[in-house]
Amino acid sequence: MPSLYKSVAKREGVSIEFLKRGIAQGNIVLLKNCKHQITPVAIGKGLSTKINANIGTSPDLADLKLELRKLSACIKAGADTVMDLSTGGDIDRIRRSIVKASTIPVGSVPIYQVAIESRNRGKPFLKASPDEMFDVIERHLDDGIDFITVHCGVTRESIRGLRKKKRVCGVVSRGGSMMVEWMSHNKKENPLYEYYDRLLKLAKKYSATLSLGDGLRPGAIADATDRYQVRELIVIGELVRWARDEGVLVMVEGPGHVPINEIEANIRLEKNICDGAPFYVLGPLVTDIGAGYDHIVAAIGGAMAAYFGADYLCYVTPSEHLGLPNVDEVKDGVIASKLAAHAADIGKGVGSARDVDLALSKARYSLDWQKMLNLLIDKEKAKKIFRRSRSKSALTCTMCGEFCAMKKTKEVIGRS
Repeated sequence: MPSLYKSVAKREGVSIEFLKRGIAQGNIVLLKNCKHQITPVAIGKGLSTKINANIGTSPDLADLKLELRKLSACIKAGADTVMDLSTGGDIDRIRRSIVKASTIPVGSVPIYQVAIESRNRGKPFLKASPDEMFDVIERHLDDGIDFITVHCGVTRESIRGLRKKKRVCGVVSRGGSMMVEWMSHNKKENPLYEYYDRLLKLAKKYSATLSLGDGLRPGAIADATDRYQVRELIVIGELVRWARDEGVLVMVEGPGHVPINEIEANIRLEKNICDGAPFYVLGPLVTDIGAGYDHIVAAIGGAMAAYFGADYLCYVTPSEHLGLPNVDEVKDGVIASKLAAHAADIGKGVGSARDVDLALSKARYSLDWQKMLNLLIDKEKAKKIFRRSRSKSALTCTMCGEFCAMKKTKEVIGRS
């Protein structure tokens, strides 16, 4: 463990003592299952904003080779973690193949597989037993999954009144909707909440991190920051404290669809209610009309959320709300989220975030195209554009040609 702390601290540009203190206080988590041979990733207060990329099959498209190509694209584009959200094909084989191939932490949502296996046995998910749920959870952890999303905050109390005071888009979380259905049919409490102590023991056994899922997150900006979202967050806050008491690493998932003017309030709410636990947000998406460009919509919200204190951004691809992403869309999602995270880190003064921008600007003024291109987040795309845009001058591009402002400035006043 000491060597792991050392490598992570060096990568983050912080001291080992800072890292240990943050983990002890619960505002930093270290993602690494004891059975997964990777370098862990640290997420939380005072560290660089991290990026997650979702991959995985669907019932309509279950191609393991495609998912492995997506994994490779995510890692190459700079994702810090991936989540396998597979719901089609041989789920166990797909998950184990992704964990084996991944050099970065892998997360999952075990409850999806509970529903799939229930269906395969000829019964609906709502008849799944708590033991069946925990058996699948342990299977994921035993396979080396580093962090799991568990919808423990969706309780009978948190959904009280949902039928009377309806949302525009209802419950949009797959895991959240499953737990609502299970509780409604069985007239019992959410097993992941009722037997939370059992969940903590499993997480501790495998040194895994619990990601407390926002099963009642808003799926429309009209539903943002409503009573159901806040009620769930209050429950999650209690579960965060319980996990810390048991020495289990825990982070909190957040919305979702949130208008720009409510982003700061959402971050402050989570940090206050959950005692500074690392905050993992989906987007957030700041408008509902961006399908096809939702990676841009999410980057707008993600930059703001990270600046106000979110620690971890889940990417959104151009195919969000439309279909399963392809390899190129996965890459676009990672790049957009990385730019959002980097912009926020500059604003927060995290690590050496400004240094790369300064180096880029100096290379740009020097008309050192090779150096500039190598400093960009998406080097491949930039090089393709530059090659097709070569000017008659060896020093400039086709945007300005001989009228390049920096070229003129250098000629007149030289280097600054």
